[in-house]
Amino acid sequence: MVEKTVRCPWCGTDPLYVDYHDREWGVPVRDDGRLFEMLILEGAQAGLSWLTILRKRENYRRAFKGFDIRKVAAFSDRDCQRLLADPGIVRNRLKIQSAVKNARCVLALQEDFGSLASYLWGFGDSRPRQNFFEDMAQVPARTPESDAMSRDLKRRGFNFVGSTICYAFMQSVGMVNDHLLSCYRHEIIKNIPVVNMLPR
Repeated sequence: MVEKTVRCPWCGTDPLYVDYHDREWGVPVRDDGRLFEMLILEGAQAGLSWLTILRKRENYRRAFKGFDIRKVAAFSDRDCQRLLADPGIVRNRLKIQSAVKNARCVLALQEDFGSLASYLWGFGDSRPRQNFFEDMAQVPARTPESDAMSRDLKRRGFNFVGSTICYAFMQSVGMVNDHLLSCYRHEIIKNIPVVNMLPR
């Protein structure tokens, strides 16, 4: 008899969601472009399901120039109008404008900290936090670290970075390992070698 692979229950059975869970969620990300992508996508998800965003992800990559930070930071009002007419993404004016504004804020962060990764990982003590939850009810929606990240991002001019969004971001980019203990990915993520990245 073949043993069934046990996963976190939130990913359900949709192949796209399962693939995201199995390949991406919780894997430590230290590339500025990928971090920017996830920051924008987590903000776009506010009020919607993550699966909705996953289904639009390739459209987002196309519309936002592969999440090239400098290119997005240079978007004009005309670019924002073009995006508002794009059915492949969430056509919310505030979310689109915030993506452009956030890109400009990222450029400032890179000047101050050397990289977006150095800044963001400073909220996680530069290494992933290993959690050991047995049930989804134990997984928090926010933490003191996500509160601190949210406060500081807002102070620096970012939008759509509330604490709940920040914690979902931290989970997605591997700043915390919130795979349940019963999930086969928990041990895999836990054993990924730590890359030290102290803020500059």
